[in-house]
Amino acid sequence: MAGEEIAVTPVIVKKSDPHRDLLQRIERTLVACFAGIITGILSFFIVGDRAVNGINQATILALLIMVAAILVQKHLFILRKIDPANLSGKDWFYQGFMTFAFWFITWTILLTEKLQVK
Repeated sequence: MAGEEIAVTPVIVKKSDPHRDLLQRIERTLVACFAGIITGILSFFIVGDRAVNGINQATILALLIMVAAILVQKHLFILRKIDPANLSGKDWFYQGFMTFAFWFITWTILLTEKLQVK
């Protein structure tokens, strides 16, 4: 027992860079905003203004397009070298809400513009 040596493995602690974290949060927000805007435009051109009152097949299709945009964000984060495993449920809720909000606003503005022109 007296002659035994214990191997000690050094623990490497990564210091969090607050500047880098802030830039990643801004980038995630921008991805959600642009995804919402793009899907709002896609919903307008794919679904159009045909019977968009209430919930029907057209609005469900537009919702599915928006949900697909939320799911694609994970892959965009991987391409941008943002680790999606570090995101908590709150972060994903934020991503989804921002995408939904921008999708809804964009689609509503485009539908309103088309209806006002007629």
